Amino acid sequence: MEQKETPHIKPNGVEIAETILLPGDPLRAKFIAETYLDNPVQFNSVRNMFGYTGSYQGKKVSVMGTGMGMPSMSLYSWELIHVFGVKNLIRIGTCGAIQDQMNLYDIVLAMGASTDSRYVHQYDLPGEYSNIASFSLLEKAKKGADEKGFPVHVGNVLSSDIFYNADSTAIEKWRKMGILCVEMETAGLYMNAAYAGVNALTILTVSDHILRNEQTTPEERQNAFTQMMEIALGLA
Repeated sequence: MEQKETPHIKPNGVEIAETILLPGDPLRAKFIAETYLDNPVQFNSVRNMFGYTGSYQGKKVSVMGTGMGMPSMSLYSWELIHVFGVKNLIRIGTCGAIQDQMNLYDIVLAMGASTDSRYVHQYDLPGEYSNIASFSLLEKAKKGADEKGFPVHVGNVLSSDIFYNADSTAIEKWRKMGILCVEMETAGLYMNAAYAGVNALTILTVSDHILRNEQTTPEERQNAFTQMMEIALGLA
């Protein structure tokens, strides 16, 4: 695959694989590369948004941070798709649960991603658009989670532009519509992937329960999130 560069991604001749894992935190990308990949080589360090390519069980796979929020995720995923030819984009991140049946460390597979963002307006669609995952990746991820016995929820998540919301009733309104959890990137990723005709899936770990005011520590997150990473790597 011919490699180019953008103002945000400069691979310096290192290949970016067709399948890439996308954590928000670039240091988590570094952890995944060093812990799970064989012979990882760094392909990006622009703005400290670290990216690496290596192999997992004999298959080439890349991992790269995306930052926080849909503008950042959408920028990086667009370039990865259109400039570097990535075909399978798998977001791995954290979320805040808002349903009673969910617990800390549970895994969420985002079948759909509702949003309060206006990102979709660029497409000038004559109606409302549903942001959904690629079924092939979703099906494979669910099977992998079940085989490993991981607690997993499949459904609709909220990709919100707002972390500190002035509307104190917003979460309850989304909860009543069956939204499982809140995060900040998936809808933008799913729109970019759909428009380009490639595959995308988000796999999340519950780091907080918003309604119960439960939270994990950074140390607990580092250890517990390995389940999510194993599912994602199994899709390569």
